[in-house]
Amino acid sequence: GVCGLVKPAAGSVHFAGQDITTMPADVTTHRGISLMPGGKGVFPTLSVNENLRLAGWFIRDDQDRVEAAKAEVQSLFPILERRQTQMAGDLSGGEQQMLALGAALMTQPRLLMIDELSLGLAPTIVGQLLEVVREIHNRGTTIVLVEQSVNVALNLAERAVFMEKGEVRFEGPTADLLERPDVLRSVFIAGASALSGEAPAKTATNGKAKAAPTKRPAPGPDEPVLLETMALIKRFGGITAVDNVDIALRKGEILGLIGHNGAGKTTLMDCISGFNQIDGGRVFLQGVDITEAPPYERALGGLGRSFQDALLFPSLTVAETIAVALERHMESKDLIAAAFQLPASYETEIAVAEKVEELIELMGLAAFREKLTGELSTGSRRIVDLACILAQEPTVLMLDEPSGGVAQKETEALAPLLLRVRDHTGCSILVIEHDMPLLRTICDRMIALELGGVIAEGTPAEVLEHPKVIESYLGTDDTAINRSGAAGAKKPVKRAAKKKAAASNGAR
Repeated sequence: GVCGLVKPAAGSVHFAGQDITTMPADVTTHRGISLMPGGKGVFPTLSVNENLRLAGWFIRDDQDRVEAAKAEVQSLFPILERRQTQMAGDLSGGEQQMLALGAALMTQPRLLMIDELSLGLAPTIVGQLLEVVREIHNRGTTIVLVEQSVNVALNLAERAVFMEKGEVRFEGPTADLLERPDVLRSVFIAGASALSGEAPAKTATNGKAKAAPTKRPAPGPDEPVLLETMALIKRFGGITAVDNVDIALRKGEILGLIGHNGAGKTTLMDCISGFNQIDGGRVFLQGVDITEAPPYERALGGLGRSFQDALLFPSLTVAETIAVALERHMESKDLIAAAFQLPASYETEIAVAEKVEELIELMGLAAFREKLTGELSTGSRRIVDLACILAQEPTVLMLDEPSGGVAQKETEALAPLLLRVRDHTGCSILVIEHDMPLLRTICDRMIALELGGVIAEGTPAEVLEHPKVIESYLGTDDTAINRSGAAGAKKPVKRAAKKKAAASNGAR
Protein backbone atom coordinates (compact mmCIF):
# COMPACT_ATOMS: atom_id res chain seq x y z
CA GLY A 1 0.00 0.00 0.00
CA VAL A 2 2.82 2.45 0.81
CA CYS A 3 4.61 1.96 -2.52
CA GLY A 4 1.41 1.99 -4.61
CA LEU A 5 1.18 -1.68 -5.56
CA VAL A 6 -2.06 -2.11 -3.60
CA LYS A 7 -4.80 0.52 -3.29
CA PRO A 8 -6.05 0.92 0.30
CA ALA A 9 -9.81 0.66 0.85
CA ALA A 10 -9.65 3.40 3.47
CA GLY A 11 -7.19 5.69 5.17
CA SER A 12 -4.28 7.61 3.69
CA VAL A 13 -0.53 7.37 3.15
CA HIS A 14 1.72 10.41 3.54
CA PHE A 15 5.36 10.61 2.52
CA ALA A 16 7.59 13.65 3.03
CA GLY A 17 4.53 15.73 3.86
CA GLN A 18 2.54 14.77 0.74
CA ASP A 19 -0.49 12.53 0.32
CA ILE A 20 0.54 9.59 -1.91
CA THR A 21 -2.46 7.33 -1.21
CA THR A 22 -3.64 7.14 -4.81
CA MET A 23 -0.26 7.35 -6.51
CA PRO A 24 0.81 4.33 -8.62
CA ALA A 25 4.06 2.50 -7.92
CA ASP A 26 6.06 4.24 -10.64
CA VAL A 27 5.23 7.66 -9.19
CA THR A 28 6.09 6.66 -5.61
CA THR A 29 9.41 5.29 -6.91
CA HIS A 30 10.17 8.68 -8.47
CA ARG A 31 9.31 10.27 -5.13
CA GLY A 32 12.01 8.17 -3.43
CA ILE A 33 10.32 5.00 -2.16
CA SER A 34 11.84 1.63 -3.01
CA LEU A 35 10.67 -1.88 -2.09
CA MET A 36 12.74 -5.03 -1.77
CA PRO A 37 10.08 -7.78 -2.10
CA GLY A 38 10.05 -10.86 0.10
CA GLY A 39 10.96 -14.25 -1.34
CA LYS A 40 12.18 -14.25 -4.94
CA GLY A 41 12.98 -10.65 -5.84
CA VAL A 42 15.03 -11.10 -9.03
CA PHE A 43 14.44 -11.94 -12.69
CA PRO A 44 16.07 -15.40 -12.93
CA THR A 45 16.60 -15.44 -16.71
CA LEU A 46 18.40 -12.07 -16.74
CA SER A 47 22.04 -11.55 -15.80
CA VAL A 48 23.08 -9.67 -12.67
CA ASN A 49 23.97 -6.64 -14.80
CA GLU A 50 20.62 -6.76 -16.59
CA ASN A 51 18.76 -6.96 -13.27
CA LEU A 52 20.55 -3.86 -12.01
CA ARG A 53 20.02 -2.07 -15.31
CA LEU A 54 16.32 -2.85 -15.19
CA ALA A 55 16.12 -1.69 -11.57
CA GLY A 56 17.56 1.66 -12.67
CA TRP A 57 14.98 2.12 -15.43
CA PHE A 58 13.43 5.19 -13.81
CA ILE A 59 16.77 7.04 -13.87
CA ARG A 60 17.91 5.72 -17.27
CA ASP A 61 18.11 9.24 -18.72
CA ASP A 62 20.84 10.12 -16.23
CA GLN A 63 23.61 7.63 -17.02
CA ASP A 64 26.04 9.19 -14.57
CA ARG A 65 23.52 8.56 -11.78
CA VAL A 66 22.96 4.99 -13.01
CA GLU A 67 26.68 4.23 -12.99
CA ALA A 68 27.11 5.84 -9.57
CA ALA A 69 24.24 3.77 -8.15
CA LYS A 70 25.64 0.60 -9.69
CA ALA A 71 29.10 1.32 -8.29
CA GLU A 72 27.58 1.86 -4.84
CA VAL A 73 25.72 -1.46 -5.03
CA GLN A 74 28.87 -3.28 -6.10
CA SER A 75 30.82 -1.68 -3.26
CA LEU A 76 28.23 -3.00 -0.82
CA PHE A 77 28.11 -6.42 -2.51
CA PRO A 78 31.47 -7.20 -4.18
CA ILE A 79 30.21 -10.67 -5.13
CA LEU A 80 27.73 -9.07 -7.57
CA GLU A 81 30.58 -7.45 -9.51
CA ARG A 82 32.27 -10.83 -9.87
CA ARG A 83 28.96 -12.43 -10.93
CA GLN A 84 27.76 -9.59 -13.20
CA THR A 85 27.46 -11.72 -16.36
CA GLN A 86 25.90 -14.71 -14.56
CA MET A 87 22.16 -15.39 -14.76
CA ALA A 88 20.38 -14.39 -11.55
CA GLY A 89 18.62 -17.75 -11.40
CA ASP A 90 22.00 -19.49 -11.15
CA LEU A 91 23.02 -17.51 -8.05
CA SER A 92 22.75 -19.00 -4.58
CA GLY A 93 19.83 -17.94 -2.39
CA GLY A 94 22.01 -15.50 -0.48
CA GLU A 95 23.41 -13.94 -3.65
CA GLN A 96 19.89 -13.52 -5.04
CA GLN A 97 18.88 -11.73 -1.84
CA MET A 98 21.91 -9.45 -2.22
CA LEU A 99 20.91 -8.74 -5.82
CA ALA A 100 17.32 -7.98 -4.81
CA LEU A 101 18.53 -5.54 -2.16
CA GLY A 102 21.00 -4.02 -4.61
CA ALA A 103 18.24 -3.56 -7.19
CA ALA A 104 16.11 -1.74 -4.62
CA LEU A 105 19.02 0.65 -4.03
CA MET A 106 19.54 1.49 -7.72
CA THR A 107 17.14 4.46 -7.55
CA GLN A 108 19.00 5.73 -4.47
CA PRO A 109 15.77 5.90 -2.44
CA ARG A 110 14.98 8.10 0.54
CA LEU A 111 12.83 5.31 2.01
CA LEU A 112 13.84 1.67 1.60
CA MET A 113 11.32 -1.02 2.55
CA ILE A 114 12.78 -4.52 3.06
CA ASP A 115 10.42 -7.49 3.21
CA GLU A 116 11.82 -10.59 4.97
CA LEU A 117 15.55 -9.91 4.97
CA SER A 118 16.59 -13.24 6.56
CA LEU A 119 14.06 -15.48 4.79
CA GLY A 120 15.64 -18.85 3.92
CA LEU A 121 19.25 -17.70 4.29
CA ALA A 122 22.26 -19.26 5.99
CA PRO A 123 23.52 -17.51 9.15
CA THR A 124 26.71 -16.29 7.45
CA ILE A 125 24.65 -14.59 4.70
CA VAL A 126 22.26 -13.02 7.23
CA GLY A 127 25.27 -11.67 9.11
CA GLN A 128 26.59 -10.04 5.92
CA LEU A 129 23.18 -8.54 5.08
CA LEU A 130 22.82 -7.11 8.59
CA GLU A 131 26.11 -5.26 8.16
CA VAL A 132 25.04 -3.91 4.76
CA VAL A 133 21.67 -2.70 6.06
CA ARG A 134 23.43 -0.89 8.91
CA GLU A 135 25.76 0.75 6.39
CA ILE A 136 22.82 1.82 4.18
CA HIS A 137 21.17 3.36 7.22
CA ASN A 138 24.37 5.14 8.22
CA ARG A 139 24.48 6.73 4.76
CA GLY A 140 21.18 8.46 5.48
CA THR A 141 18.49 6.16 4.10
CA THR A 142 15.33 5.62 6.15
CA ILE A 143 14.54 1.91 6.40
CA VAL A 144 11.33 0.01 7.12
CA LEU A 145 12.06 -3.66 7.78
CA VAL A 146 9.48 -6.46 7.76
CA GLU A 147 11.06 -9.28 9.75
CA GLN A 148 9.65 -12.40 11.39
CA SER A 149 12.60 -12.84 13.74
CA VAL A 150 12.31 -10.51 16.72
CA ASN A 151 15.97 -11.21 17.49
CA VAL A 152 17.03 -9.89 14.07
CA ALA A 153 14.70 -6.90 14.41
CA LEU A 154 16.13 -6.09 17.84
CA ASN A 155 19.60 -6.08 16.33
CA LEU A 156 18.65 -3.58 13.62
CA ALA A 157 15.62 -1.46 14.45
CA GLU A 158 15.19 1.25 17.06
CA ARG A 159 11.39 1.37 16.86
CA ALA A 160 8.93 -1.44 16.22
CA VAL A 161 5.34 -1.79 15.06
CA PHE A 162 3.99 -5.24 15.89
CA MET A 163 1.03 -6.40 13.79
CA GLU A 164 -1.25 -9.38 14.24
CA LYS A 165 -4.01 -10.34 11.79
CA GLY A 166 -3.86 -6.91 10.15
CA GLU A 167 -4.05 -4.89 13.37
CA VAL A 168 -1.35 -2.98 15.25
CA ARG A 169 -0.85 -4.63 18.65
CA PHE A 170 2.24 -2.72 19.77
CA GLU A 171 4.17 0.40 18.79
CA GLY A 172 7.24 1.71 20.55
CA PRO A 173 10.93 1.04 21.24
CA THR A 174 11.95 -2.35 19.86
CA ALA A 175 13.54 -3.45 23.14
CA ASP A 176 10.17 -3.00 24.90
CA LEU A 177 8.77 -5.85 22.82
CA LEU A 178 10.62 -8.27 25.07
CA GLU A 179 8.46 -7.09 27.97
CA ARG A 180 5.22 -7.84 26.10
CA PRO A 181 4.46 -11.58 26.35
CA ASP A 182 0.86 -10.76 25.46
CA VAL A 183 1.93 -9.89 21.90
CA LEU A 184 5.06 -12.04 21.58
CA ARG A 185 3.26 -15.34 21.64
CA SER A 186 2.34 -18.08 19.23
CA VAL A 187 -0.95 -17.36 17.49
CA PHE A 188 -1.23 -20.44 15.29
CA ILE A 189 0.55 -23.35 16.98
CA ALA A 190 -0.53 -24.96 20.23
CA GLY A 191 2.35 -25.63 22.62
CA ALA A 192 4.30 -22.44 22.12
CA SER A 193 4.91 -22.19 25.84
CA ALA A 194 7.01 -25.36 25.82
CA LEU A 195 10.23 -23.49 25.05
CA SER A 196 9.47 -20.34 27.00
CA GLY A 197 8.83 -21.95 30.35
CA GLU A 198 5.24 -20.71 30.49
CA ALA A 199 2.39 -22.83 31.78
CA PRO A 200 1.11 -25.23 29.11
CA ALA A 201 -1.99 -24.10 27.27
CA LYS A 202 -5.31 -25.83 27.81
CA THR A 203 -6.86 -27.73 24.97
CA ALA A 204 -10.07 -26.50 23.39
CA THR A 205 -11.74 -29.88 23.74
CA ASN A 206 -11.44 -30.95 27.37
CA GLY A 207 -9.85 -27.95 29.11
CA LYS A 208 -7.04 -30.07 30.51
CA ALA A 209 -3.45 -28.87 30.34
CA LYS A 210 -1.48 -30.68 27.65
CA ALA A 211 1.99 -31.62 28.79
CA ALA A 212 4.79 -30.28 26.64
CA PRO A 213 6.48 -33.06 24.65
CA THR A 214 10.03 -33.87 25.63
CA LYS A 215 12.84 -34.95 23.39
CA ARG A 216 13.30 -38.66 23.86
CA PRO A 217 16.66 -40.47 23.53
CA ALA A 218 18.00 -40.88 20.01
CA PRO A 219 17.02 -44.16 18.31
CA GLY A 220 19.59 -46.88 18.85
CA PRO A 221 21.43 -48.86 16.16
CA ASP A 222 18.88 -51.67 16.45
CA GLU A 223 16.04 -49.46 15.16
CA PRO A 224 15.23 -50.17 11.49
CA VAL A 225 16.42 -47.74 8.81
CA LEU A 226 13.36 -46.24 7.07
CA LEU A 227 15.14 -43.97 4.58
CA GLU A 228 18.59 -44.58 3.15
CA THR A 229 20.70 -43.09 0.37
CA MET A 230 23.87 -44.74 -0.87
CA ALA A 231 26.54 -42.72 -2.70
CA LEU A 232 23.89 -40.40 -4.13
CA ILE A 233 25.16 -38.17 -6.98
CA LYS A 234 23.38 -35.41 -8.88
CA ARG A 235 25.03 -33.22 -11.51
CA PHE A 236 23.78 -30.16 -13.38
CA GLY A 237 26.09 -29.80 -16.37
CA GLY A 238 29.59 -29.58 -14.95
CA ILE A 239 28.40 -28.82 -11.41
CA THR A 240 28.06 -31.65 -8.89
CA ALA A 241 25.17 -30.54 -6.67
CA VAL A 242 25.06 -33.77 -4.61
CA ASP A 243 28.37 -35.57 -4.21
CA ASN A 244 28.31 -39.17 -2.88
CA VAL A 245 25.93 -38.48 0.00
CA ASP A 246 25.06 -41.34 2.37
CA ILE A 247 22.10 -40.90 4.72
CA ALA A 248 20.50 -43.43 7.07
CA LEU A 249 17.33 -42.22 8.81
CA ARG A 250 16.14 -44.63 11.51
CA LYS A 251 12.62 -45.19 12.81
CA GLY A 252 11.52 -42.35 15.10
CA GLU A 253 14.64 -40.29 14.39
CA ILE A 254 14.79 -36.57 13.59
CA LEU A 255 17.74 -35.75 11.35
CA GLY A 256 18.70 -32.14 10.61
CA LEU A 257 20.29 -31.12 7.32
CA ILE A 258 22.24 -27.84 7.31
CA GLY A 259 24.50 -26.06 4.87
CA HIS A 260 25.12 -22.84 3.00
CA ASN A 261 22.63 -21.67 0.37
CA GLY A 262 23.50 -23.71 -2.70
CA ALA A 263 25.14 -26.53 -0.70
CA GLY A 264 22.77 -29.10 -2.24
CA LYS A 265 20.25 -29.62 0.57
CA THR A 266 17.05 -29.09 -1.42
CA THR A 267 18.52 -30.88 -4.43
CA LEU A 268 19.15 -33.87 -2.18
CA MET A 269 15.51 -33.83 -1.07
CA ASP A 270 14.40 -33.54 -4.70
CA CYS A 271 16.46 -36.64 -5.52
CA ILE A 272 14.95 -38.57 -2.62
CA SER A 273 11.44 -37.42 -3.60
CA GLY A 274 11.93 -38.43 -7.24
CA PHE A 275 11.69 -34.95 -8.75
CA ASN A 276 15.32 -35.09 -9.86
CA GLN A 277 16.77 -38.03 -11.78
CA ILE A 278 19.99 -38.99 -10.05
CA ASP A 279 23.32 -39.62 -11.79
CA GLY A 280 24.57 -42.25 -9.35
CA GLY A 281 23.71 -44.11 -6.16
CA ARG A 282 20.53 -45.68 -4.78
CA VAL A 283 17.56 -44.62 -2.61
CA PHE A 284 15.74 -47.01 -0.26
CA LEU A 285 12.42 -46.43 1.54
CA GLN A 286 11.54 -48.95 4.26
CA GLY A 287 14.02 -51.37 2.69
CA VAL A 288 12.55 -51.07 -0.82
CA ASP A 289 14.69 -49.70 -3.67
CA ILE A 290 12.75 -46.65 -4.96
CA THR A 291 15.55 -45.20 -7.10
CA GLU A 292 13.52 -45.55 -10.30
CA ALA A 293 10.07 -44.97 -8.74
CA PRO A 294 8.10 -41.83 -9.72
CA PRO A 295 7.20 -39.30 -7.00
CA TYR A 296 3.60 -40.49 -6.57
CA GLU A 297 4.72 -44.06 -5.82
CA ARG A 298 7.14 -42.77 -3.20
CA ALA A 299 4.29 -40.78 -1.63
CA LEU A 300 2.09 -43.90 -1.58
CA GLY A 301 4.99 -45.72 0.10
CA GLY A 302 4.87 -43.25 3.01
CA LEU A 303 7.21 -40.45 1.93
CA GLY A 304 5.87 -36.99 2.78
CA ARG A 305 7.50 -33.78 1.59
CA SER A 306 7.17 -30.03 2.07
CA PHE A 307 8.83 -27.40 -0.13
CA GLN A 308 10.56 -24.08 0.49
CA ASP A 309 7.50 -22.34 -0.91
CA ALA A 310 4.15 -23.55 0.41
CA LEU A 311 2.61 -24.90 -2.83
CA LEU A 312 -1.12 -24.65 -2.13
CA PHE A 313 -4.28 -24.12 -4.18
CA PRO A 314 -4.76 -20.32 -4.06
CA SER A 315 -8.47 -20.43 -4.96
CA LEU A 316 -9.42 -22.99 -2.28
CA THR A 317 -10.19 -22.24 1.34
CA VAL A 318 -7.99 -23.57 4.13
CA ALA A 319 -10.56 -26.26 4.98
CA GLU A 320 -10.91 -27.30 1.34
CA THR A 321 -7.13 -27.45 0.89
CA ILE A 322 -6.71 -29.78 3.86
CA ALA A 323 -9.63 -31.90 2.59
CA VAL A 324 -7.86 -32.32 -0.76
CA ALA A 325 -4.75 -33.52 1.09
CA LEU A 326 -6.91 -36.23 2.70
CA GLU A 327 -8.03 -37.60 -0.69
CA ARG A 328 -5.74 -40.65 -0.57
CA HIS A 329 -7.42 -41.77 2.67
CA MET A 330 -10.98 -41.59 1.34
CA GLU A 331 -12.69 -44.99 1.51
CA SER A 332 -15.20 -44.15 -1.22
CA LYS A 333 -14.02 -42.32 -4.35
CA ASP A 334 -16.89 -43.32 -6.65
CA LEU A 335 -18.13 -40.31 -8.63
CA ILE A 336 -21.60 -41.78 -9.07
CA ALA A 337 -21.92 -42.45 -5.34
CA ALA A 338 -20.88 -38.87 -4.67
CA ALA A 339 -23.32 -37.47 -7.24
CA PHE A 340 -26.29 -39.35 -5.71
CA GLN A 341 -25.04 -38.91 -2.12
CA LEU A 342 -25.09 -42.64 -1.46
CA PRO A 343 -24.30 -43.79 2.11
CA ALA A 344 -20.70 -44.84 1.38
CA SER A 345 -19.85 -41.45 -0.13
CA TYR A 346 -21.76 -39.54 2.55
CA GLU A 347 -19.99 -41.36 5.38
CA THR A 348 -16.61 -40.77 3.72
CA GLU A 349 -17.30 -37.04 3.50
CA ILE A 350 -18.24 -36.96 7.20
CA ALA A 351 -14.98 -38.74 8.11
CA VAL A 352 -12.96 -36.28 6.01
CA ALA A 353 -14.76 -33.30 7.55
CA GLU A 354 -13.99 -34.59 11.06
CA LYS A 355 -10.31 -35.06 10.20
CA VAL A 356 -10.17 -31.57 8.68
CA GLU A 357 -11.58 -30.07 11.86
CA GLU A 358 -9.08 -32.04 13.94
CA LEU A 359 -6.13 -30.69 11.94
CA ILE A 360 -7.52 -27.14 11.95
CA GLU A 361 -7.79 -27.29 15.74
CA LEU A 362 -4.30 -28.77 16.11
CA MET A 363 -2.71 -26.06 13.97
CA GLY A 364 -4.82 -23.21 15.38
CA LEU A 365 -6.26 -22.31 11.98
CA ALA A 366 -9.89 -21.77 13.03
CA ALA A 367 -9.76 -18.04 12.27
CA PHE A 368 -8.64 -18.79 8.70
CA ARG A 369 -10.89 -21.78 8.03
CA GLU A 370 -12.90 -20.11 5.24
CA LYS A 371 -10.14 -17.85 3.91
CA LEU A 372 -8.58 -18.56 0.51
CA THR A 373 -5.02 -19.78 0.84
CA GLY A 374 -3.95 -17.24 -1.78
CA GLU A 375 -4.94 -14.48 0.65
CA LEU A 376 -2.82 -15.77 3.53
CA SER A 377 0.58 -14.50 4.60
CA THR A 378 3.73 -16.55 3.99
CA GLY A 379 3.77 -17.81 7.56
CA SER A 380 0.07 -18.73 7.58
CA ARG A 381 0.45 -20.69 4.33
CA ARG A 382 3.36 -22.55 5.90
CA ILE A 383 1.13 -23.69 8.77
CA VAL A 384 -1.57 -24.84 6.31
CA ASP A 385 1.12 -26.68 4.32
CA LEU A 386 2.18 -28.54 7.46
CA ALA A 387 -1.44 -29.49 8.15
CA CYS A 388 -1.74 -30.91 4.61
CA ILE A 389 1.41 -32.99 5.08
CA LEU A 390 0.13 -34.37 8.38
CA ALA A 391 -3.09 -35.34 6.61
CA GLN A 392 -1.08 -37.81 4.51
CA GLU A 393 0.11 -39.70 7.63
CA PRO A 394 3.64 -40.20 6.28
CA THR A 395 6.13 -42.75 7.57
CA VAL A 396 9.05 -40.53 6.57
CA LEU A 397 8.48 -36.77 6.68
CA MET A 398 10.85 -34.40 4.82
CA LEU A 399 10.55 -30.72 5.69
CA ASP A 400 12.32 -28.05 3.65
CA GLU A 401 12.77 -24.95 5.85
CA PRO A 402 9.51 -25.26 7.84
CA SER A 403 10.21 -21.99 9.67
CA GLY A 404 10.62 -19.98 6.45
CA GLY A 405 8.40 -16.88 6.64
CA VAL A 406 7.05 -17.92 10.04
CA ALA A 407 7.04 -15.48 12.97
CA GLN A 408 9.63 -16.08 15.69
CA LYS A 409 7.15 -17.32 18.30
CA GLU A 410 5.65 -19.69 15.75
CA THR A 411 9.16 -20.97 14.98
CA GLU A 412 9.74 -21.57 18.68
CA ALA A 413 6.39 -23.38 18.80
CA LEU A 414 7.37 -25.59 15.85
CA ALA A 415 9.77 -27.54 18.06
CA PRO A 416 7.17 -28.98 20.44
CA LEU A 417 4.76 -29.39 17.53
CA LEU A 418 7.21 -31.46 15.47
CA LEU A 419 8.15 -33.53 18.50
CA ARG A 420 4.45 -34.13 19.13
CA VAL A 421 3.92 -35.10 15.49
CA ARG A 422 6.83 -37.55 15.68
CA ASP A 423 5.58 -39.08 18.93
CA HIS A 424 1.95 -39.26 17.76
CA THR A 425 2.57 -40.69 14.28
CA GLY A 426 5.86 -42.51 14.87
CA CYS A 427 7.26 -41.02 11.66
CA SER A 428 10.91 -40.22 11.06
CA ILE A 429 11.75 -36.65 10.07
CA LEU A 430 14.43 -35.23 7.77
CA VAL A 431 14.45 -31.46 8.10
CA ILE A 432 16.33 -28.66 6.32
CA GLU A 433 16.49 -25.57 8.49
CA HIS A 434 18.52 -22.39 9.05
CA ASP A 435 17.14 -21.73 12.53
CA MET A 436 19.74 -23.29 14.81
CA PRO A 437 17.78 -23.11 18.11
CA LEU A 438 14.95 -25.04 16.44
CA LEU A 439 17.27 -27.74 15.10
CA ARG A 440 19.24 -27.96 18.32
CA THR A 441 16.00 -28.60 20.20
CA ILE A 442 14.48 -31.33 18.03
CA CYS A 443 17.30 -33.16 16.26
CA ASP A 444 18.82 -36.46 17.31
CA ARG A 445 21.54 -36.09 14.68
CA MET A 446 22.65 -33.47 12.16
CA ILE A 447 24.46 -33.56 8.83
CA ALA A 448 26.25 -30.54 7.34
CA LEU A 449 26.71 -30.20 3.57
CA GLU A 450 29.12 -28.03 1.60
CA LEU A 451 29.37 -28.02 -2.20
CA GLY A 452 27.18 -31.13 -2.31
CA GLY A 453 29.30 -33.24 0.06
CA VAL A 454 29.07 -34.10 3.75
CA ILE A 455 31.55 -32.15 5.89
CA ALA A 456 30.25 -33.07 9.35
CA GLU A 457 27.87 -35.59 10.91
CA GLY A 458 26.91 -36.37 14.50
CA THR A 459 24.93 -34.96 17.39
CA PRO A 460 23.80 -31.30 17.13
CA ALA A 461 26.55 -30.24 19.54
CA GLU A 462 29.24 -32.06 17.57
CA VAL A 463 28.16 -30.63 14.22
CA LEU A 464 27.58 -27.06 15.40
CA GLU A 465 31.03 -27.00 17.03
CA HIS A 466 32.81 -28.37 13.95
CA PRO A 467 35.34 -25.77 12.66
CA LYS A 468 34.35 -26.26 9.01
CA VAL A 469 30.67 -25.74 9.83
CA ILE A 470 31.39 -22.54 11.73
CA GLU A 471 33.66 -21.19 9.02
CA SER A 472 31.50 -21.92 5.99
CA TYR A 473 27.97 -21.79 7.42
CA LEU A 474 27.41 -20.43 10.93
CA GLY A 475 29.81 -17.51 11.05
CA THR A 476 30.17 -15.56 14.29
CA ASP A 477 27.05 -13.33 14.39
CA ASP A 478 24.90 -14.54 17.30
CA THR A 479 21.83 -12.74 15.96
CA ALA A 480 22.07 -14.52 12.62
CA ILE A 481 22.63 -17.89 14.30
CA ASN A 482 20.01 -17.59 17.05
CA ARG A 483 17.05 -16.17 15.13
CA SER A 484 14.59 -17.68 17.61
CA GLY A 485 14.78 -18.38 21.33
CA ALA A 486 15.72 -15.95 24.09
CA ALA A 487 17.19 -12.78 22.61
CA GLY A 488 20.88 -12.43 23.17
CA ALA A 489 21.24 -15.88 24.67
CA LYS A 490 24.80 -17.05 24.35
CA LYS A 491 26.05 -20.57 24.88
CA PRO A 492 29.58 -21.11 26.22
CA VAL A 493 30.03 -23.94 23.73
CA LYS A 494 29.36 -21.53 20.89
CA ARG A 495 31.90 -19.03 22.16
CA ALA A 496 34.51 -21.75 22.42
CA ALA A 497 33.69 -22.86 18.91
CA LYS A 498 34.09 -19.31 17.64
CA LYS A 499 37.56 -19.08 19.17
CA LYS A 500 38.52 -22.27 17.37
CA ALA A 501 37.27 -20.84 14.10
CA ALA A 502 39.16 -17.58 14.65
CA ALA A 503 42.35 -19.48 15.33
CA SER A 504 41.82 -21.54 12.19
CA ASN A 505 41.24 -18.42 10.11
CA GLY A 506 44.34 -16.79 11.54
CA ALA A 507 46.46 -19.83 10.70
CA ARG A 508 45.40 -19.62 7.09
